[in-house]
Amino acid sequence: MSRTATVSTELELRLVVPGGPPLPVRADLRYQTDDPWAIRVAFHVNDTSDGRPAESVVEWIFARQLLVDGFTGPVGDGDVRVWPAYSGLDFVINLAMASPSGSAVFEVDRDPLVEFLQQTHVVVPSGAEENVVDLDTELTLLLLQD
Repeated sequence: MSRTATVSTELELRLVVPGGPPLPVRADLRYQTDDPWAIRVAFHVNDTSDGRPAESVVEWIFARQLLVDGFTGPVGDGDVRVWPAYSGLDFVINLAMASPSGSAVFEVDRDPLVEFLQQTHVVVPSGAEENVVDLDTELTLLLLQD
């Protein structure tokens, strides 16, 4: 079995606030070859300004392809939706998330997000995800769980 590779980056997203200025939110994006179809986004909530670790982290997991497809048009019809937009003169990607406890829309600058996604595709090209997962081992592990 091969070693797990990880691509990660920290980005500043902007929480869209109706009727007010957007609020900065720090987020860590992570891609791992042991789950090659997924992107994990960890939002740092109640971040302190003095550099101490965040008080809490909220993590969302969604399909890498959903994020990729959101560069060309609106995608998603469930808890996560993605679409391109302009914020002033800047090209951004909007990321909307909904759960029973609430919903939020974030703006992400396009270029750092493109760079992150390109790095994930260097590690595992689109369409080659099944080549990095040992399905027999995964099925055995799944069947051994209680």
